[in-house]
Amino acid sequence: MASKIQAFLNHPAGPKTIHFWAPTFKWGISIANIADFAKPPEKISYPQQIAVACTGVVWSRYSMVITPKNWNLFSVNVAMAGTGLYQLSRKIRQDYFSDGGKEVAAASLEG
Repeated sequence: MASKIQAFLNHPAGPKTIHFWAPTFKWGISIANIADFAKPPEKISYPQQIAVACTGVVWSRYSMVITPKNWNLFSVNVAMAGTGLYQLSRKIRQDYFSDGGKEVAAASLEG
C-alpha cells in the first residue's frame, strides 16, 4: 500500500505538480454547473454552455494524447462536456420544444 501512495505522490501528474492541481481546481466549474441544474432553463446561457461543452471535449482528447496520461484532467473534462451538453439540452428543449419556447424561438428568428 505504501508503494502505491509513493507512486501516486511521485507521479509526473501527481500532487507535487501543477498537472494535478489545475484539473483539481477545474472541478469547481463542473460542480457549479451541476448546481445550476436547478436553475430555470430560460436563465441558461448558450455561449457559456457551448464553451463548457467544447472545452470539455477538446481537453478530454488532449489529455489522452499527452505523456504521461493525466486521468484527473481527462475525468474533469468529461464531466465538463457532460454537464455542458446536459445544460444545452435543457435550454434547447425549453426554447424549441416546449409550448412557451415556441414564442421565444419565433421572436429570435424575427429579431
